[in-house]
Amino acid sequence: MRPGTLAKSAAAVLVTAAVGGVASRSSDSVWYAKLRKPSFQPPPQAFPIVWPILYADIAAVSASTIDHLQERQRDDDARAYQAALAVNLVLNGMWSWLFFKWRKPGAAAVGAAALTASSVDLTRRAVETRSGRAAPLALYPLWCAFATVLSTRIWWLNR
Repeated sequence: MRPGTLAKSAAAVLVTAAVGGVASRSSDSVWYAKLRKPSFQPPPQAFPIVWPILYADIAAVSASTIDHLQERQRDDDARAYQAALAVNLVLNGMWSWLFFKWRKPGAAAVGAAALTASSVDLTRRAVETRSGRAAPLALYPLWCAFATVLSTRIWWLNR
């Protein structure tokens, strides 16, 4: 993969992490502490471990996919992948705002479901292009699906 493509995808992912991180500062709030949470809620230490790994994976697989498409003169597919990545990263960053900043667990559950669908689509596009080399990206929609279940359950417990 080209260093320039990796730098661009890494920058996009870093911006997403920063935008989500600004809203997630509220995760230490009294409001969040008082929410009823399901028994399968991971410990708080899991999130700062899982997300950087997933973000690195998204950046690397996306850069590789985009370069592969461009090298084969599939520029329309490369642009479509970039658009799908942009939508995915907006949905990713938006979840923290919906849940932590705006305190809308129901909307956050819907947002998590949209993020899961978008992550499945992004992974499908990458695997179709890069086959096994893109397989690690499959962890991302799996985590997002878990986040959807978790968000939905938190919303349900606190209606």
